[in-house]
Amino acid sequence: MKPRPAAGFLAGAASRLLPMSVPFRFFGAAVVFHFLAWLALLAGADRFPRFGGGLGWPLAALHLVTLGVLMMSALGASLQLLPVATRQPVGRPGWPLLIWWLYTPGVALLTLGMGAALPALLGLGALAVAAALALWALLLASNLRRTRRAGGMNAVVAHGWAALAALVVMLASALALVGFHLGWPLAGRTAPLALHVVFAAYGTMGLLGWGMSYILVPMFALAVAPDERPALASGALAVAALALAALAAFGIAPQALRLAAIAFGSAAAALHLHLMRQALRSGIRQQLGRSMTLVRLGWVGLGASLVAALAMVLDAPGAGWPGLFVLLLVGGWLLTFLLGILQRILPFLAATHASRGRRRAPTASALSAARPLAVHFACHLTALGGLALAIAEDSAAIAALAAAIGAAGALAFGGFFWLVLQRTRHQAPAAIQAPVGQEQGTSP
Repeated sequence: MKPRPAAGFLAGAASRLLPMSVPFRFFGAAVVFHFLAWLALLAGADRFPRFGGGLGWPLAALHLVTLGVLMMSALGASLQLLPVATRQPVGRPGWPLLIWWLYTPGVALLTLGMGAALPALLGLGALAVAAALALWALLLASNLRRTRRAGGMNAVVAHGWAALAALVVMLASALALVGFHLGWPLAGRTAPLALHVVFAAYGTMGLLGWGMSYILVPMFALAVAPDERPALASGALAVAALALAALAAFGIAPQALRLAAIAFGSAAAALHLHLMRQALRSGIRQQLGRSMTLVRLGWVGLGASLVAALAMVLDAPGAGWPGLFVLLLVGGWLLTFLLGILQRILPFLAATHASRGRRRAPTASALSAARPLAVHFACHLTALGGLALAIAEDSAAIAALAAAIGAAGALAFGGFFWLVLQRTRHQAPAAIQAPVGQEQGTSP
């Protein structure tokens, strides 16, 4: 199949854009939860270096990142960008709004229940989160099904379906773990926990990130989309790795199958990163700044998480491998990658909406803000390095200092988000509430 230029994703985008207030409320909530995650980690710094599970603020911090930042951003990005890229409208804006009103307080209740060790609050939040994600899955499935019939982008669609399948496992395992904390240990804890970690991070969020990367990275670099055949092969390898990990979680040849899962996952990641490297090297735009540096560092975190997983399976010397694995997986890969992507997505979408009814549309760079992003870049990387050192040294003091630095970085990122909104309102006050179908596309 002949590769398509990235600009083709934007053809006819105006009729498929939601009002700016819809996706940006998801991104705004993610910005708030990002700051709260670092505060929760600061509150639980004494348990962080050797945290092994159980209710408490380290667990709340982890889910403020995974659900509050990563999944919240994935909801906003998929509801806005996938309809543009797949040329299929998402439907009425009322459904995304309902999802937001269920999901946002649900995450708040769930994480507060974790941090304060209140199982009833945890259960109530979990039900709201599960209901919101189920509604989102129905919307996404409808979009993917219509895209398939219309002969849409096969690699993006395949990764979307795989992510939805992983979401089912993630939700089932999450509800089993919630039941355990409520005193209903129907499935125990070991198997659901193993399934939840793998299918949440590598499955739902990882596959969504990979699928969206085939749209966003070529678009940022002004390059052609990667060849679909190796992209589909990478996705198939990732699905095989997830299946092997699932069998291992149920006690079927656990060490052998986990080693096989790591091998398949590593092959999938290597092929995906090769395609990303090709897109970046072939792109017209080569200078992509700190945002792409964060994306590249996120890719390094992906590889490092697989090395840490291998160390755990082989029972390598050292007491901190589980904590380091989670840090590399969630902070080093997923969060770092997402924050780099958001630095591009937010001004791009804002410029797209602000261009409505204007002959000279504002550029994405004119709506961005370099100074707070520079502060965030330094704080984010320093905080992650500090947390890794805290695990290595088993030091609560270092963990607390790293969390405080991370919170400062999150505030700086929040300042960037606020400036994007303010500059958009200044350029086009009606853009925030512009009705569907009246916006014009613009290049990132």
